[in-house]
Amino acid sequence: MTAQGIRRPSRDDLAAAAGKPLPDVIAPGLSVLFCGINPGLYSAAVGCHFARPGNRFWPALHRSGFTPRLLAAAEQLALLDLGLGVTNLVDRATAGAAELEAAELRDGGARLLEKVGRYRPAWVAFLGLGAYRTAFAGARAVVGEVAPLGDGTRAWVLPNPSGINAHYQPDRLAAAFAELREAARATAAG
Repeated sequence: MTAQGIRRPSRDDLAAAAGKPLPDVIAPGLSVLFCGINPGLYSAAVGCHFARPGNRFWPALHRSGFTPRLLAAAEQLALLDLGLGVTNLVDRATAGAAELEAAELRDGGARLLEKVGRYRPAWVAFLGLGAYRTAFAGARAVVGEVAPLGDGTRAWVLPNPSGINAHYQPDRLAAAFAELREAARATAAG
């Protein structure tokens, strides 16, 4: 078992996960729907979002105040009770997001808009600036609040929580998540 509460996948498990989708953690009326780029092989192999050791999504959620304690990836369904959810722009699992074509990201953006229309979250938080820019033609977007989605749903871009994103160390990443949490809280109160 890993610290994330799941069995470490074998090389064969990882190879078999290529191209696999990862089910959304989603429900109607969420406060924030976090949108990753696409599942990594590790996450697809174990069936949990952001499961790879070293990914900082779960620690950032906790350190920013979104969760009352550090959740393990295997506890992802507990997000729903907190008004949070997780989806991806592209369903296809790959070893890295660089394997995705721009057209896949744009198509994923269109599918996400359909999903948002169906589930109506208050906010969508994109976990990756480059993927957001490609999917939504937001070349000038920066981390923080961005233009609302087509249906008016508020949108926010967060840094990619991957452990290889050296631009955002854990404290800075948690601070970026906390800014979104405060905006979502203000929206809910308003």
